[in-house]
Amino acid sequence: MIYVTHDQTEALTFADKVVVMYDGRVVQIGTPEELFERPEHTFVGYFIGSPGMNVIPAKVEGKQAYINGSALDLGAAYGALEGKVEIGVRPEFARLSDSDGLPVKVRRVEDVGRHKIVRAEFFGNDINIIAGEGEEIGADKTRVTFDPAHVNVYANDWRVAPEGARKGPVGEAA
Repeated sequence: MIYVTHDQTEALTFADKVVVMYDGRVVQIGTPEELFERPEHTFVGYFIGSPGMNVIPAKVEGKQAYINGSALDLGAAYGALEGKVEIGVRPEFARLSDSDGLPVKVRRVEDVGRHKIVRAEFFGNDINIIAGEGEEIGADKTRVTFDPAHVNVYANDWRVAPEGARKGPVGEAA
């Protein structure tokens, strides 16, 4: 059965496979988990999830991403990238810290019951961070860390697989 909707929650709840379209073309087909964990296009990352994936301009060299001159470990190496390069990190894989990570300015904290959504500024970019329900967000929380295993790299809005990544069954990086 094919079901068409603009409601991502509805689509992810009912579907075994979801087709995401952007600008009149299919940008990804996959399970809800695949769309969430490994968005192949920045639109998919931002559209799927609430709040959507943080997309941040960066310069990528090998295993490092540089954002305003600050280094971020990617956990995997990437070849030379051209065009608009960005990293994508879901709010669930970002953590506030008082000592580790890159500088962040907390703007607002929204308590949504089961967790908190921290709205922050990161080198001039708005980002979202998910904090636990009981986690204290004090004035000392001025740094953010990202789980390197969950940082995606994008060139011209399309996900780039790390060097040496094994190929999936349809030729895409797994």
